[in-house]
Formats: sequence, C-alpha cells, structure tokens
Amino acid sequence: MKCGWPSPIRSSTICFRDEKMPRERARYGAAAFEGLKGSLPNSFPRTMGPNCARYLKEVVDSGLTVDMVGRFEKAFAKELGIKHCIATPGCTPALACLAAALELEPGDEILVSPVTDYGTIQGLVREHFIPVFPDTAPGTVNLSAETIEPCITDRTRAILVVHKTGIICDMDPINALAERNDLIVYEDACQAVFGEYKGRLAGTLSTAGAFSFDAEKTMGSDVGGCIATNDDELAERIRFLGQSRGAEMEPHFGRKHVEPGYAYRMTQCTAAICLAQLEVVREQVARRDRMARLLTELVAKIPGVTPLPIPAYLNVYSCWMFGFSIDPGQFACSAEGFADEVSDAGIPGAGQGKYYLMPAACTFLDDHARRKVYPYSIPPASREYRYSADTCPTARDFLQNFIRWSTFCEKYRPEHCRLAAEIIRSVAERNRKR
Repeated sequence: MKCGWPSPIRSSTICFRDEKMPRERARYGAAAFEGLKGSLPNSFPRTMGPNCARYLKEVVDSGLTVDMVGRFEKAFAKELGIKHCIATPGCTPALACLAAALELEPGDEILVSPVTDYGTIQGLVREHFIPVFPDTAPGTVNLSAETIEPCITDRTRAILVVHKTGIICDMDPINALAERNDLIVYEDACQAVFGEYKGRLAGTLSTAGAFSFDAEKTMGSDVGGCIATNDDELAERIRFLGQSRGAEMEPHFGRKHVEPGYAYRMTQCTAAICLAQLEVVREQVARRDRMARLLTELVAKIPGVTPLPIPAYLNVYSCWMFGFSIDPGQFACSAEGFADEVSDAGIPGAGQGKYYLMPAACTFLDDHARRKVYPYSIPPASREYRYSADTCPTARDFLQNFIRWSTFCEKYRPEHCRLAAEIIRSVAERNRKR
C-alpha cells in the first residue's frame, strides 16, 4: 500500500492501493458495450434524431448564445405534462440535486428501492441522510407498499422508488401509504422514460422524478439527465442549490454562498442532442413496449424460465432491460452458467446483476454504520444500522437466479424476439435435468 497525507478526519493516514495492482474501473456508455458480440441488435451505435446535427450546429453558429437548455427543458416538460423540467449533466446529479433540495436533517432516513444503481443513493449519502432498504416484492425487482410499511420509523422522511428495468412500481398504494405517514415520495425514473402507469407517465407520479439521458439509456444523449416536478418551490430550490451553487447576488458585493450547492448544469450541446432525441423517443418507446411484451410471451412458454412479470397497470412498458429468472431445480447449471451460455449463443450483454443489490454492493455503508462514521454516530442516527445481502433476503434470492441484458433496444423486431426466445430455449433444453 502507498500512504499519503494525514487525514483531516482521523489521526491516521490515507492509504492507497499498490500502484502495481491497478484497479479495474467501471465503464459507462459506449465503452461499456465495446467488444459485445451476438446475433441480436446492440444499443450502439445509437439511433439519433434527424434534427440532431442541425441543433448542434445552432449551438456552434450562435457562439454559445443560443439557449438550447431552456428549449429542451420546455419541450420535455410539455411532453410530460408538468410545469418544471430542470436539466442536469446526468441522472446521478439529478438525484443529488433532489436530495439537497429536500431540506432534511443529517440522520434522517430515506427508504430506497434495494435493487438499483449507486447513482440512486449517492446524493443521499453526500447529504448525510441514512438510506434504508425495504425488501422487494416476491418475483420482481421492485419494492411495494407492503414491503415499505414495516421499515417506516419516526426518522423516516421520504420514499425514493426506482422503476427498475422500466417496470413502474405500483405507485397508488405507495403514495397512499406515504400520505398516511406524512412522507415525501419521489422517483428514479431513469430506466422508465415515457413509461405509463394507469395512463400517467413515470416521473410524474409523485413529488418529483429524475431521468437519465446517458448514452446507453432509452433516450440516449452523450450524457444528461433532468428533474421533473409540478412543485414551484421545489423547482426553484433545485435550481438555486443544484445549479447556482447555493449563491445569491448581493448589490455592491456579488455572489454570496448562503448554502453549500452544486454546479450541475446540462451543457448546450447535450441539450441539443436531447432535444433531437425527444422528437423520436415516443415512437421508440412504443416499439420497446411491443417487443418486450412479445418477448415476454415467448419466454414464458419455456419450462423453468420466468420473464419479469408485466403488471396489468403498466399501460406502456418503456423497457430498458429485459430479464428472466430460471428455476434452479430444473437445470444442471447455475444461473451464472446459464447466462454465459445465453451470451455465447448470441444475446449480447446477457449476464447476472447481483451488484444491483445496494446493501451488498455498497460495502462502505455497513463499514460506516459499524464504525459509527457520521451520520451513523448517535446522534444524529437514532439506532444501529446494518447493510448486507441478508437484510433484503427476497431481493438477494431473486437476483441469484435472475438474468438480464441491457442491450434490449428499439432496434428489436419480431424476428429478433423469436431468435432471443429460441436462444434461451436451446440453452434451457441443453441444461435441463433429466
């Protein structure tokens, strides 16, 4: 190990990994899809809106004076049917801005879907809130009102739901539960853009919703994200803390930073791409919905294989990631081996997603809780916390046998769905216990 400067927090030193042991850093966007092979469509290269080059040229020709961000915000808000869209550099910053704008106290608890990505909780951690993970509902990747309710305490302040894979959580019971307990509800809709729940769009089903426009997402730009809300006061606070760095102008002085904030502003070029993608995404989502339903129907016919159920309330399934579970009792191979064979047989990117289980993937949470690192010191924490796969056993067990691929995209046609189902069927028959 290589040790650096003295830590300002503890009377020890900060130690780094040995330089001879380089870490493998996570990759994102097109880089994460490099080298994927298979006989089914890949998300990259992305299909771009026909006006993309024209909007980018506007930015350049204007000498950066065109307000492309404002144009995109107005257009996206209109499409969602909401009052405010605040554009950000990505989905993680969008959720961080929301966390900062909630005006909660360190040690307050936020109930969060346990099957998600680190970006969902990063803002909570940085604001010194304590994430609490209710378990998922059986047979799915989402939480429910029934799994949330036992986790509510006198320190619970909000519920952050994640519409994983594009399957929207059953929001009416969740909102009713929150109203009874005076809790804020907001949505991570990063995988569900323009998905519809009982005729209402994801991200508009609560106080606010966060979206992703990163390159690999359904409405993919180079990067990007946004927050949608009808709450005037919240929207202003998000812009103040998230984009103006918590600074207000004082005459004869200039900027005064009255609160710690961020500079999470979408770039004009990203907004240009997002505006172009917005013009084609509804048609693309409609195709994703049709193809996901067809593929679900085909895969459901394979004994021992169960696709993610599509709830009856989901009018439009904005499917970003297709997934299915296998019955381990019916196959001679593990789920990991099954996924490897599916990938080798032609479904690019097929694999497991055990790392989506946040209580197990974010090992720093349990470390901080055990060592009582702020905010887990008491106070502001009100009790002891623990994080591991065992704290969400339903989600843990589900992910053990879950296989998914995030290369499912709007390029799919019925023949691709039939081919994908046949690949899964052939792997299943080859490994079926006799």
